Amino acid sequence: MKRVSDPRHLARILALQILFSEKFSNNRLNMEAIPLEEMQELDEIEEYDKDIYGKITQGVRDNIEDIDNTIIKFAPQWPISQMKLVDLQILRIAIFEGFVGQITPPKVAIDEAIEIAKDFGGETSSKFVNGVLGAIYEIDKDKYGES
Repeated sequence: MKRVSDPRHLARILALQILFSEKFSNNRLNMEAIPLEEMQELDEIEEYDKDIYGKITQGVRDNIEDIDNTIIKFAPQWPISQMKLVDLQILRIAIFEGFVGQITPPKVAIDEAIEIAKDFGGETSSKFVNGVLGAIYEIDKDKYGES
């Protein structure tokens, strides 16, 4: 199945956009997050994996403190407040999906995060995301049964 039409990939994209929208609107006065239905319409996404979408969005919200502590530990030279919001949300999703919630193998979560960073981040986003997630993986790979 092509990545652009893979329902799991589309679920991750929607999760990124919704979580980004929520954080962006929380940081701005008089702004509301974009509803999921509007985001689907804007992206022309008819079918996506609702289970993965729900697990990711709720999991990131519920585990934000632990996820951010992991980012702080593995990217100490980049304070969270100085990270690009899109890069931060991509990291949060991948860390939850592959490490905290373990709903996807870590290598898959990392690969997806890199691809999404290429599409939605800046020029260096994919390298940054890869570096942080790769460092987490190297420390924790035995924990997840991978080598």
